[in-house]
Amino acid sequence: MAMGQDGGRGASALLGDAQTRQRAQSHVGETSACVVPGFGPFGEHSVNASWIAVQELEKLGLGDDVDLHVCEIPVEYQAVERLIPALWKKHCPQLVVHVGLSGMATTVTLEKCGHNIGYRGLDNCRFCPGSQCCIEGGPECIDSVIDMDAVCKRVSTLGLDVAVTISKDAGRYLCDFTYYTSLYHSHGRSAFVHVPPLGRPYSAEQLGRALQAIIAAMLSDLKHSDSNINCHNEH
Repeated sequence: MAMGQDGGRGASALLGDAQTRQRAQSHVGETSACVVPGFGPFGEHSVNASWIAVQELEKLGLGDDVDLHVCEIPVEYQAVERLIPALWKKHCPQLVVHVGLSGMATTVTLEKCGHNIGYRGLDNCRFCPGSQCCIEGGPECIDSVIDMDAVCKRVSTLGLDVAVTISKDAGRYLCDFTYYTSLYHSHGRSAFVHVPPLGRPYSAEQLGRALQAIIAAMLSDLKHSDSNINCHNEH
């Protein structure tokens, strides 16, 4: 599937530029950017808990040293194909953390990886990819560079009134499709968090606080990983 381009330069080149700028900024003490998209309504979910939770996170923020950008993504495959590269080009983020709704979930779930094939469910436009995959010729699975086990363990020690768990299967619908697409374009510098429906069992405020703690832990993990890479490169 073709992705957006800028002046003949592909999304991978744009991403490389974004990462270079982001790392340069971190060395001079400037704030870094984090993009957190949620999803719009779909199916029986006229209110998508993921977008509500992201809006609660926006109220809380991620601290003075992180520029938080939020957006609502339609539950449409083709919209995802357009928007993911555009988010990286516009914000040059250190990390993108997608938030999605799982109607079956009873915990806040950290997804370790995205999958390329098996997309048969129709989106809000009654469309699904003819190839039933995200990126033709792409790897079957892409892992996030974030250590989800470490993040889960760290957040679980904070005494939040929200249970956090780990998953390796984001569901082969728009959540998984979005995650894989984002991982592909960011070379793994993306994450995905599934939340349960509102009130089953958590409120919007609880989900917002949980996202704040989770993303802070993810950014810390990423900063530690980048420091180790920079130290290795300098030697």
